[in-house]
Amino acid sequence: MPPAPLIFETLSGAALTARLDTLAGLRIRVFRDWPYLYEGDPAHEARYLAAYAQSPGALVVAASTPQGEAVGMATCQPGREASEKLRASWAAAGLDAATLCYFGESVLLPEYRGQGAGVRFFQEREAHARHLGLSIAAFCSVVRNENDPRRPRDYTPLDDFWHNRGYEPRPDISTVMHWREVGDTRETPHVLSFWIKRFS
Repeated sequence: MPPAPLIFETLSGAALTARLDTLAGLRIRVFRDWPYLYEGDPAHEARYLAAYAQSPGALVVAASTPQGEAVGMATCQPGREASEKLRASWAAAGLDAATLCYFGESVLLPEYRGQGAGVRFFQEREAHARHLGLSIAAFCSVVRNENDPRRPRDYTPLDDFWHNRGYEPRPDISTVMHWREVGDTRETPHVLSFWIKRFS
């Protein structure tokens, strides 16, 4: 029997604030795995998502089961409302934050992958970007060494999926973020490289 279809909601402002703890826990669960290996902190995650709730143009797409279990989420916000560090990365590459929509992350529990949620996350965020009159979508992914011994043997990069959605890698645009990896006691720097899509 096929699984019941997921339910998708778009959240912002107060509606997002009401779901912060649940979505923060979801981010921690997914980002703990390769390639991020992120040792998340619930309080930090809630503060991170609260910034989206306070961002006037931001949107979060949430996916849940018919029983109400949160299983996935994706974020976006206008470039001019993104962090100063991100805006500096775009400016250095000649990209105008006022024309750009930043896709912060897309997370989904492993058992719900392959059912179209990833496509839906991009569709909803791109529609929001167009609604805001923005002409570019951008997201970044962590850069890892292909020979890293922690890389699972069955890991499949998402590059082909992103290409199929119309995104192109821009290794010339990057930023550095710090987080504590699983098993570490201190935060370390991580390079994240951008992917870009221009709307026609």
